[in-house]
Amino acid sequence: MSDEMVVRQCAPTLASIKTGSLFNAPFDTREKMQQSIRRLNQMLKAYGIRVLPLRWKDGKELIYLYRPSRLARDLQDKTAQKLLRECGYTCSDPDQCICNLIMRLSRGNEFPHEIGLFLGYPPKDVEGFMHSRDDCLLCGLWKVYDNPEGAQEQFRKCRACTSILLSRLQSGSRLDQLAVGS
Repeated sequence: MSDEMVVRQCAPTLASIKTGSLFNAPFDTREKMQQSIRRLNQMLKAYGIRVLPLRWKDGKELIYLYRPSRLARDLQDKTAQKLLRECGYTCSDPDQCICNLIMRLSRGNEFPHEIGLFLGYPPKDVEGFMHSRDDCLLCGLWKVYDNPEGAQEQFRKCRACTSILLSRLQSGSRLDQLAVGS
């Protein structure tokens, strides 16, 4: 997995604009995937960033790059807690919630809709997606059901961040130099 792929998919998380990012990365073997994730974790842990493999399928790993401290804060939201309970989560510990998410991902081809809570999407938007999919106000990085103006600003920040970090990477910055501490 190239550093460019990580920046393209995860720049807002690297810059602490967003809680987490999710992307599929192709690997020749699971061993190469594990080596790549170990390298990223060693490089990024000082910045409060963690990288986890979530699901291996057809030579690709679904990778979750996130900020544990932000996830812990996000999952304390009352709407987020309610949605997690509705989906069968019985935990409040973020690490245990991630374990539950991994189990849900492994059960089938259907993608768990609550995953937006792990990415930093507003809980009201995750709730809207789960319960009233056809009534979204705006589509961007996620479907927006509440506060479209705030979401548009967040989308703008994420696009600008990705552009800036890609430019810095192409100018010779290392991945760890692009990450911001928590």
